[in-house]
Amino acid sequence: MSMHKPLPDANDFLPGPVLLLGAPGVGKGTQAKLLMEEFGIPQISTGDLLRENRKNRTSLGMIADELMSKGQLVPDDLVNDMVAERFKDPDTEHGYILDGYPRTIGQAQWLDTQLVAYMLPVVAVNIVVPQQVLLERITGRRISPAGRIYNIYTNRPKQDGICDVDGSTLEQRKDDTEEVFYERMKAFDAKTAAVIEYYRTHGGRFAEVNGDQPVETVTGEIRAALLKLRHHPDQA
Repeated sequence: MSMHKPLPDANDFLPGPVLLLGAPGVGKGTQAKLLMEEFGIPQISTGDLLRENRKNRTSLGMIADELMSKGQLVPDDLVNDMVAERFKDPDTEHGYILDGYPRTIGQAQWLDTQLVAYMLPVVAVNIVVPQQVLLERITGRRISPAGRIYNIYTNRPKQDGICDVDGSTLEQRKDDTEEVFYERMKAFDAKTAAVIEYYRTHGGRFAEVNGDQPVETVTGEIRAALLKLRHHPDQA
């Protein structure tokens, strides 16, 4: 009969490598920001890495530049190399939040191999929100010129189309349409859904939380999931 270690004191806990998963609009960015602040760990975004390498004209960035100028996708091995370089930075010592990576099964498998030496594999938390709620979150979003965000379904302004604070006209982003939403969902189902299944079927490293709750409640559930995944894998 195996004995579980007690959960660590919250103040001593460090999450290691964390992957937040979920469809467009579930709140991954918001939750990542909160976890970064709490644990003092960085967010590693492959989009940012790609831009930084191209801007700084690194050898990897120049190869990516050449491929992209021809309209070609940046291959997994090149993205992996950029991520590997980022892992060498000292701020990753106690963990990090992965953003936009891994996007493919190949990248997920490479990541597992890469982290063997660190003793801590990636743990994945999937934030789940019903599709209708996501649709309303995105297509209902209205933004003032100052950046105040409203939603015509869940956080309506007092006067339709007008900011409560400064009376400015609210606008809908071009990407916040139903058509774009379904295109993004299709892309998500084609790629990221397979990555979710990869972690779901690799025992002890996967948890799901209900993202259709207040932000602080979701953060608490993610935190609890990380504690279990790191110390009580079979209970997560």
